[in-house]
Amino acid sequence: MLPYLVIVGAYLLGSISSAVLVARAMGLPDPRTQGSGNPGATNMLRVGGKKAAAITLLGDALKGLLPMLLAHALGMAPGMLALTGLAAFLGHLYPLFFGFRGGKGVATALGVQFGLHWLIGLSVALLWLLVAKVGRISSLAALVSMALAPLVVWMVWPAKELVAMQTVITLLLFWRHRSNIRNLLEGKEKKIGS
Repeated sequence: MLPYLVIVGAYLLGSISSAVLVARAMGLPDPRTQGSGNPGATNMLRVGGKKAAAITLLGDALKGLLPMLLAHALGMAPGMLALTGLAAFLGHLYPLFFGFRGGKGVATALGVQFGLHWLIGLSVALLWLLVAKVGRISSLAALVSMALAPLVVWMVWPAKELVAMQTVITLLLFWRHRSNIRNLLEGKEKKIGS
């Protein structure tokens, strides 16, 4: 029974929109109505600056990290770990508390990855940083790092349930970034900080 409560709790925690709460606390406009309309760290950088973006990034990552750490502490099997991570991620994408209108999931996915195994999280984070440094486009960095994430999971912890979880997260993340992919193909995607 307890593992199932953890999974439900992961979804509910994921449903807390860090960007919206940070915007309210800092007296900023709702990020869902500004910039790209995405309640995530990159849009918060445009809407409220570096501090708002950093707090949002941390909050979104913790939504993925904390449920995974709890699941590990309870000794949950790989299948239940996978469901916990997926629940947290889905909570961010489709938040119960914010009309099922959530973000694109990059930071929360990274939190799940760090919670699954530190080496997985670190590897994906370094891939993101490398692509962001070279290309200066946040969405491109997210897409490349998350495209490679199932391979990273397989190399570090080759449990089929965990690789499947990461594959589903990657596919959903690509779906949520479909407008960014279109902009990238057309050469219209905004650079970091623009």
